[in-house]
Amino acid sequence: MKNIFDSEVTAELIGRINRLTPATRPLWGKMSVSQMLAHCCVSYEQVYENKYPKPGFLKTLLLQLFVKRMVVNETPYKRNIPTTPDFKVQDNRNFEAEKQRLITYIRKTQQLGRSSFENRPSHSFGPLTSQEWNNLFYKHLDHHLTQFGV
Repeated sequence: MKNIFDSEVTAELIGRINRLTPATRPLWGKMSVSQMLAHCCVSYEQVYENKYPKPGFLKTLLLQLFVKRMVVNETPYKRNIPTTPDFKVQDNRNFEAEKQRLITYIRKTQQLGRSSFENRPSHSFGPLTSQEWNNLFYKHLDHHLTQFGV
């Protein structure tokens, strides 16, 4: 798995994002390109913004038992897997604004570095290692950029 905390990997991801246009169509799935960019921002919003209520004890336990491993391991996501409600973007979004937001989050994460994420609690899974954070961020971005052919 590529290292999202590495400046070259960050530059590669941003380059892929910059190849998107408002007219880019997905190879699979239903989201528009601007919805996908907003969807990818949610992972970062859960780290940097106090925008989403934390799940309760039971939901957190279920997420840790049944979802966490799939999200933080190195196995790529399959096409058309369902997403959690917090990550669903159903309204239209401004392409340029969402693109810039995502790039800003990616740069911020890279600049903070791996050590800032070691044992940092996630919104849904409790504390994660920096490698688990890396996998969560990179795998999700790579999945959706591939979905849109970049």
